Amino acid sequence: MAEQTTQSNRVDAQKLDPNMKLEQTGELGLTWLSPKEQPFRLSGFPWFHQDGVYRRLPLSPGHEIPPAVNQLANSTAGGQIGFRTNSPRLAIRVELAGKAGMYHMPATGQCGFDIYLGEPGDQQYFGTTRYDHTQLSYEVVLYEFPHAEERHVTLNFPLYQGVKEVIIGIEPGSRLEAPLPYRSNKKVIVYGTSITQGGCATRPGMAYTNILSRRIPLEFVNLGFSGNGRGEPEVARVLTEIANPAMLVLDYEANAVDLELMRRTLPEFIRIYREAHPNVPILVVSKIQYAKERFDPVLLKKRLDMKRMEMETVDMYRRQGDANIHFFDGTALLGTDSYNECTVDGVHPTDLGFLRMADTLTPMFKELLKGELESA
Repeated sequence: MAEQTTQSNRVDAQKLDPNMKLEQTGELGLTWLSPKEQPFRLSGFPWFHQDGVYRRLPLSPGHEIPPAVNQLANSTAGGQIGFRTNSPRLAIRVELAGKAGMYHMPATGQCGFDIYLGEPGDQQYFGTTRYDHTQLSYEVVLYEFPHAEERHVTLNFPLYQGVKEVIIGIEPGSRLEAPLPYRSNKKVIVYGTSITQGGCATRPGMAYTNILSRRIPLEFVNLGFSGNGRGEPEVARVLTEIANPAMLVLDYEANAVDLELMRRTLPEFIRIYREAHPNVPILVVSKIQYAKERFDPVLLKKRLDMKRMEMETVDMYRRQGDANIHFFDGTALLGTDSYNECTVDGVHPTDLGFLRMADTLTPMFKELLKGELESA
């Protein structure tokens, strides 16, 4: 009787709600194309032309980087595929490097793709891959319209898993063209933490760097390394190799275990990058507020001490004549009154939190990138 009661109380929403059913594709009869080939545009993988893999750092860095950072570089956060097509159907096949396995972040954010339709400046969310998260591969129809019509497509890569292979399916005989170009060939490089990487967005397009990329028509490179972006000088040297930087954002305070580590790494990171790129804007962003700071004065003091140190570092460089280094106070990134309602666990933002972060950062980014946006 107890077993029967348990079975009768079990809820399987995927069977009860048609909007939650998994994709059943079967034989689609599409033409399958690799985004590694033209006219597709791959963004967010600075070393793709060299290594040919979906990875955020080089396969063989010229400097020895921490093993955890090297592993996390295989997460495809910030990667994008752009193209135009008049195909009335669009599908995607994905082979993942691993399965979803986090307790506080949906599989759609960890391992899924999402799709935006529209030209830069008017990219609108359309859908997310619906797949069996227990599997290492999936095939999903992204859209199916009754008529052929040219559409500008942006696909966002998974945030917390690696992608071994991805191919795009279109209707046979349909056109495929390059996307509209970026405003310039410069890249916005954002280095930081799990929050930078996109934890814990429900889908890739809601990572704050991806939101910003829809507002600022430049390529964004997401170099958030969950729990392991700690300002190592070796990583700074690797970052100097990224060609055509428009701006470098340093958002790694949350990974610095103590004030001494931040004091040791931040000035050196800036010095290394500045030697290679003397005029590129550098923006130092301090950490968001954590929910527990309301109740833990030690935690609050640590954040305030860190912020003060970051401000002092930026002021030091500016006094030495570096007018292209700036500081952004991250205290209000999630808002001032209800910031503790914008996270999954008191630390990692929800989609609402990421949207608030992007809203708060957008004016600063546009101001520092004004030269790139106006010169086109």
